[in-house]
Amino acid sequence: MTEQKTPFHPDEVIDRFRGAIEFVNRRIINRTEVIDQIFSAMLMREHALIQSRTGAAKSLLAQQIFRMFDGASIFQVQASKEQQPDTYFGGLDIEELKQGRIMHNTENSLVESEFGFIDEIFDANDYTLRSLLTTLNERALILGVQYVPARVHSVIAATNYLRVSEITEALLDRFIFKALFIPAKEPYTQYQIAQRYLTHHGQASVPAQRIPYAMLKRTSEVIRGLDPEYGITIPLHVIFFANSVVRYYEAQRNRLIKERPHEHPHLKDFYISPRTYARALDMLRVIAFLHGRMEVIPEDVEKLWYLYTVVGIREQKELFLKSYSTLYKQFTSAKAFEQIQRLLEFQEFIEHLKQHPDLLKRPITEIEGQPLRRTLVEWAKDTLGITHATEEHNRRLLESYMKSFEPLTEEIADFLVSTERDIHGLFHPTEHIWT
Repeated sequence: MTEQKTPFHPDEVIDRFRGAIEFVNRRIINRTEVIDQIFSAMLMREHALIQSRTGAAKSLLAQQIFRMFDGASIFQVQASKEQQPDTYFGGLDIEELKQGRIMHNTENSLVESEFGFIDEIFDANDYTLRSLLTTLNERALILGVQYVPARVHSVIAATNYLRVSEITEALLDRFIFKALFIPAKEPYTQYQIAQRYLTHHGQASVPAQRIPYAMLKRTSEVIRGLDPEYGITIPLHVIFFANSVVRYYEAQRNRLIKERPHEHPHLKDFYISPRTYARALDMLRVIAFLHGRMEVIPEDVEKLWYLYTVVGIREQKELFLKSYSTLYKQFTSAKAFEQIQRLLEFQEFIEHLKQHPDLLKRPITEIEGQPLRRTLVEWAKDTLGITHATEEHNRRLLESYMKSFEPLTEEIADFLVSTERDIHGLFHPTEHIWT
């Protein structure tokens, strides 16, 4: 039987999530940015890590966010060095063990839960953490011969400290959202916290209207571009701009590490993994969605600091915002966004020709289904007088059109160099072999 899809009405869903975020902010004082970040993780079906000193209400925050959803199982555990993987994946099946097979009974385990909260995660031993890696990333239990798909949607982990090892570095990469709680010292904030404690006694509250988990799941599919009915559009020039900002920020972080090694004694460089790079598109969709839009705009890139910095470390946020501001002013003052859009449409056209090289033997005017085709043909008529072409004419046309771009930024100049190589490769496909 085909699974019936949960109805999705964008305006209603947006209002429900905004309302949930506001509710948690009223309940958990002085954690607005972390709350925004964790809801982003939930919408993206990702995981979040919170670091702080003892007694900063990490577990209360996680419990309150999970309480906003109805119909989801929650797995909770406090990690310790003595624990084995069966703490997370269920005890060994005795009958299977009698047959010489090590199999876990996953009932009521993390594998069978949509949400998870792991307190003091770095107290777990490396063997257990290694076992968690696959479940967090691949959404499956894979131990020995046992393979069980996991229902895990999002896990929130908490810790008082960071433990650095090869395993923990890999684990941190699974938690793409990270936050550091700084204890509140302002009298007014402490007064508000005391008020909430007197009212709720340190317990999570159940809202009058909860979000069905099925709605979160469907929304997550829309955010990740997996829903066939609804999509949040990301224009090509926004993708280019976002990548430029992130690369610039990464370079600035590494420059600071080299200039101030005493401030980062254990950090050789700042590295953004391909996994985290890829999640930027999902994060941009979240930002647009929570602003009531189904299309991303360049200004949404500013909020990517939630993904690429540790929320709570002011210096990282300021550096990202400065990186964004520097490139945004450069791109807008030079009117580069329009040029980027034309260039990326041209690049898509080149990719189409790569996949269908036989098209190069036909006139460009006959190639259908490409947004650039009409612009390219009009340019060819005005500039070269070409309306029909041989393969050689097509090569001249593509090379001349590419050279017609006068790059308005360094990023565009770098992109043009790569595009030039791609065009050369179209007409000389074997030159790269053994070189």
